[in-house]
Amino acid sequence: MSLKEKLETDLSTAMKARDEVRTRTLRMALTAVKTEEVAGKQSRALSDEDVVKVLAREAKKRREAATAFGDAGREEQAQAERDEGKVLEEYLPAPLGEAELTALVADAIAETGAAGPRAMGQVMKVVNPKVAGRAEGGRVAAEVRRQLAQ
Repeated sequence: MSLKEKLETDLSTAMKARDEVRTRTLRMALTAVKTEEVAGKQSRALSDEDVVKVLAREAKKRREAATAFGDAGREEQAQAERDEGKVLEEYLPAPLGEAELTALVADAIAETGAAGPRAMGQVMKVVNPKVAGRAEGGRVAAEVRRQLAQ
């Protein structure tokens, strides 16, 4: 069963259970997936890897919105965004720990033979496919920058 099919089955189950948060979140996620499928010149079916990228993007939006609502003193909306984020995280791979990320970046630097901050693009090309959906790009870039500066 593909990830998209799992989302659809879970949506059906959530609707039957009258779980409003889960239903709302899964509908939003499936809408984002379907929008991504028809984006561009030709529609296409997304692979599980592509669906994970879409879900990761949606989860990031939820975290940012929760922070914004929290800063504005709108705790009820912030909690709703956090609840949606928790539902989305169930479908994402486990996030990378600091040690794992450090090791992946070190391997990529060794693999490319990169040295100095100018080689950051080379290293990012190698690291990004390995961390897809498991770490935010800013966090990865910061680690690459840190290791290249040494």
